[in-house]
Amino acid sequence: MKDLGAVKQILGMRITRDKKNHKLTLSQSEYIEKLLKRFNMQNAKPVSIPLASHFKLSKDVCHKTEEEMAHMSKVQYASAVGSLMYAMVCTRLDIAHEMGVVSRYMNSLEKEYWMAVKWIPRYLRGTTNQTLCFGGSNISLQEYAAVDMEGDLNNRRSATGYVFTIGGTTVSWFSKIQSVVALSTIEVEYVASTEVSKEMIWLKKFLDELGKK
Repeated sequence: MKDLGAVKQILGMRITRDKKNHKLTLSQSEYIEKLLKRFNMQNAKPVSIPLASHFKLSKDVCHKTEEEMAHMSKVQYASAVGSLMYAMVCTRLDIAHEMGVVSRYMNSLEKEYWMAVKWIPRYLRGTTNQTLCFGGSNISLQEYAAVDMEGDLNNRRSATGYVFTIGGTTVSWFSKIQSVVALSTIEVEYVASTEVSKEMIWLKKFLDELGKK
């Protein structure tokens, strides 16, 4: 075995330590730069939000011309979604909801779907240096939750999203379509609260095991 010292990079994540201020940051800026170059979007115009509101994706979208169908058959849709998904899983929780939207259409390629996927790297280009920062002595557990009412236009199901922080640092995030069709906003919130509560109970027990109250 060899002691190579403190890890600096692992699985596409750059680890930076600030021992003086007791902080550690995780960054995927280099991974994102490679992703942009891979899909020839390094010079794309940055945007300020992960997905524009004019994208109303559903299975009702259809091809208009044979030329468009031929073009879309060559598009690396699944590869692009997979590459973006990895960034979301590791550090970029801000695109979790958007990845849930575009990943619903992996087997039904349309130009509108592809335009939505390409919007996300444009957002990442403008926020490449965003990082997860860990540090501080505060270990208070907090959660933030939201719902997207009838966000899935195909079956009218809503989406649940949440973020958990410990001492202000994000440690857990989630965005997923609910398994039932809710009949009211109250029902949507109830289903979301159930998912959030389950994660909170697990995190609290985990902290208890570490001796943190």
